[in-house]
Amino acid sequence: MSSVLTADVLVVGGGTGGTAAAVQAARCGAKTILVSEFPWLGGMLTAAGVAAPDGNELAAFQTGLWGAFLRELQQRQPGGLDWGWVSFFTYDPRVGAAIFADWVKSLPNLHWIAGQTAKNVLLDGDRILGVEFAGFTVRAKITLDATELGDLLAVAGVGHRWGWEFQAQWGEPSAPLAPNELTQRYPVQAPTWVTIMQDFGEGATAPPIPAPPIDHPDRFTGAWDNYTPERFLNYGRLPGGLLMINWPIRGNDYGEGVDRLIASDSSRQEFLQESLWHSQSFARHIQNQLGPRYGLAENIFPVSQTEHPQNSPLLPSSFFPLPSSFFLLSSSFALHPYYRESRRLCGVKTIIEQDILPFGGGKVAKLPVNSEGICETIAIGNYANDHHYPSGDIPLKPKSIRWGGRWTGTPFTIPYSALIPERTDGLLVCEKNISVSHIANGATRLQPTVMNIGQAAGMAAALCARRGCQPRELPVRVLQAALLEDPQAKAAIIPLFNLTPERSDWLDWQQYYLDRPEAYPASGESPLSAEKPTSKKAKRNSEFSGIFRRLGPQEWTLALKGEGTWKLVTLRSEVNQLLEIYPTETPLKVWGRLNFAGYWLLAEAAEE
Repeated sequence: MSSVLTADVLVVGGGTGGTAAAVQAARCGAKTILVSEFPWLGGMLTAAGVAAPDGNELAAFQTGLWGAFLRELQQRQPGGLDWGWVSFFTYDPRVGAAIFADWVKSLPNLHWIAGQTAKNVLLDGDRILGVEFAGFTVRAKITLDATELGDLLAVAGVGHRWGWEFQAQWGEPSAPLAPNELTQRYPVQAPTWVTIMQDFGEGATAPPIPAPPIDHPDRFTGAWDNYTPERFLNYGRLPGGLLMINWPIRGNDYGEGVDRLIASDSSRQEFLQESLWHSQSFARHIQNQLGPRYGLAENIFPVSQTEHPQNSPLLPSSFFPLPSSFFLLSSSFALHPYYRESRRLCGVKTIIEQDILPFGGGKVAKLPVNSEGICETIAIGNYANDHHYPSGDIPLKPKSIRWGGRWTGTPFTIPYSALIPERTDGLLVCEKNISVSHIANGATRLQPTVMNIGQAAGMAAALCARRGCQPRELPVRVLQAALLEDPQAKAAIIPLFNLTPERSDWLDWQQYYLDRPEAYPASGESPLSAEKPTSKKAKRNSEFSGIFRRLGPQEWTLALKGEGTWKLVTLRSEVNQLLEIYPTETPLKVWGRLNFAGYWLLAEAAEE
């Protein structure tokens, strides 16, 4: 007989969004149960091995639980986060997993159960009352689907989408006019089974990587042709000589027969096995082509129950689609693929491409406003619209700008109604499964955005449980105020390049544009007082003095005496503003950090 547990909030799935949702709901006082499939929490950021998050990198967007996670990483990761060039933040995934496990452990009203997936959903008409798992049932006031592939939507029979939409549906400028070879072969973006390799050093010989049962090294010919081998490997360099292998160019993206992920359990296992063997084959190709000093890293991901952060039951080894002879190598392979797309909710509001593109020739997207004229934003994203298909890139409406001496994505926001099903009550979504088009998913799917969505969903669920209302009945203004004023991790919901939470007027301007969305500037910059930002923390970094040179708009270098010339970049608005007007061929002092993989100097503060 299965046991019955009760909760205010049930989160199904322990990925990026689900972990954030469970932590936030529990911090708000809700009795919360988090049921995860895997023994690590954090999903994309940890268990999937993508320890190089993309987006929301600017200081103004490092808020909420995302900002708190970054600060924890900076404190815990020896040597800092400046290791690779694909991201400003690269770290050992074990450190990220430990942070999430500690957050959960610190909350006595949050119960985490690992190694379980949903078997059935308890329904009363169009209202979800709980979820059945193997051996137990959880009844909850509000349930959140935080699964990697929107599995709970399918189990519950909640309306969802999978695949492409065409131009006739929403008029998205980048959507295809009709089905074609690409849309039929790759209905969703390709997942990647991330591998962590190790650079064992000059003259070292790592154990040879065996060939998988399916091994096609010709698939990888030319993978790094436009890069030096060193730059290719530095793409996802992590501390301690670790190398994150998540390479899109003739690399380990895998999308052949990707529909199998949602067809049946057996077909999913078949796809996962092929995807894993594809990554093993790529790692072997790297070793064979670039030398025996590069091998598989050891003891990265858990392969036994003793490595579980809370010693909960681990997934049975049968989950891993590996022959027993290969299982000992699996600690270098992520626990599951990096899924870029899942089933997508049919929600009250669907985010489409026009909602993420900048307006008025500016740098930001319009704020989402509902039929009653109320601004609905509850989370921020700013990544480019990035789609992955093994056949190559597709033409997309650009949404990137140069800012801080480098390319970044234009900001956009997520409306609360994109988390709410059209008809089903008792349910919110908080992963890549939000109500979004296939095209717009390329920007909304990134880790920091999903973490922001998870925080908002967890906050909404706790508020609904407390107020005894359904998610669609919760006033969005109540949710927005709670996010902006959260005592532990206040979250920005209006993207403003020049407004960081340490400013005294931060909350005032966030609320101002919530009340007046029509006044939101296309520049993404708010008029500010003469208040100067605090730079004490920034000046704790190393000091560098040299000759500043302007090579073009938003392109700067700093020539350091005896240390060469470095590309100068920044994530802080006040530094960006100074460098935009600073005279070229002039001495400049900055405080910051050198990144030897990206050949840049990240400036946290600057003065003449």
